[in-house]
Amino acid sequence: MNKGLWTKNFTTIIFASALGMLGNVAGGFALSFLVFDETRSTLAAAIIVALRVIPGFFIPLFVAPIMDRLPRKPFLVGCDAAASVVYVVAGLWLKSNEFNYIYYLIFSLIIASFGSFDELTYNSIYPKLLPSGYEEKGYAAASMLYPVITLIMTPLAAVLYRTIGAANILMIQGFLCLLSTLIESRIQLQEEIKQGTDFSIRQWWGDIKEAIAYLKKEKGILSMTLYSSTCNGMYGGYESLLVAFFSTMPGLSVTMYGFFTIADVIGRTIGGAICYKVRIKPEKKNGFVNFIYLFYDTMDSVLLWLPYPLMLVNRAICGYLGIQSGTLRYAAIQKYIPEDMRARLNAMQSVFFLTFSAVLAPLIGWLGDILDYRIVMTIGGIISLVVCMLTVVKNRKECSKIFTSTADNM
Repeated sequence: MNKGLWTKNFTTIIFASALGMLGNVAGGFALSFLVFDETRSTLAAAIIVALRVIPGFFIPLFVAPIMDRLPRKPFLVGCDAAASVVYVVAGLWLKSNEFNYIYYLIFSLIIASFGSFDELTYNSIYPKLLPSGYEEKGYAAASMLYPVITLIMTPLAAVLYRTIGAANILMIQGFLCLLSTLIESRIQLQEEIKQGTDFSIRQWWGDIKEAIAYLKKEKGILSMTLYSSTCNGMYGGYESLLVAFFSTMPGLSVTMYGFFTIADVIGRTIGGAICYKVRIKPEKKNGFVNFIYLFYDTMDSVLLWLPYPLMLVNRAICGYLGIQSGTLRYAAIQKYIPEDMRARLNAMQSVFFLTFSAVLAPLIGWLGDILDYRIVMTIGGIISLVVCMLTVVKNRKECSKIFTSTADNM
């Protein structure tokens, strides 16, 4: 009997993810303001952001080959359980001690390590919890969680930060993380231990080379990864540009930037709901996704030249389309790649994302110091357009194969 998407396993992972995100949004908001309130330095916050890149680069590369050989559920549950303890301990420490920036750097590095490990595990186990034929619906449902929770929790987190303080929010986050862990432990998944679990450095390097060889062979996967990494790096730079633009441009304000962000979130939420309900024919998916890529980059190029009402429309449309292209692409890739290489290939994608972010985000920020913010964002949009043409458009046959060969039968 076909139970559809909302099986016990899928419902469990969505509920657990929602609880974890509630804590992460509230905790992330509180900690961001705590650092600035205590240090009064934007550089101090920037150092923390840079520090968090380190585990995101190294941990997936070292852990993924091992994860591909062992059951993944224990990794998921164990990581979240350990993280919950760290949050509670940090909250208790902060209640009885004054803020210490060095200690906070150490805490950030530990939490970033857990986050990187958890993301890799989640991305590797999530496809196995989706019923066959419902992959796109599953990713569409998951993609709506973050924007909806952010929309709800951000104003609530601001109130909680001013009323109960960051220490109590951290302990609440630890409790929600623990509750999420208990729920995840109820997932029923049959996983096999792969052959060759006697691990060595030579075996690890062989597994990494196997993943690299796969990417070289699969031009469609590589093209999508290169383009997505470029966009991700650009967006990291755009964030600081937008904050500066709204803070300095006459007629704009920080409050207007808040509404600008909400327009994007609303667009993403509606787009995710449409993607969940409407199914696109496999042979049309690649053309639709490529159209969104080109349209999105063009909209980025002209964004800051528009009057404010049209900027809101721009972001709402981009949010609406962007979540659809991301869901279609990610669902197709995760179904296409071999199960016994999923963790390694997801790790390679993470490395691409972080590498491009480390290069492009500072580049955009540097250009913003010497050029008009509008010109810089236009340059960024044009660069993304060129990369799009040289990757996913140029290799559209190979990309289309990924969508058509993973066609489901819903």
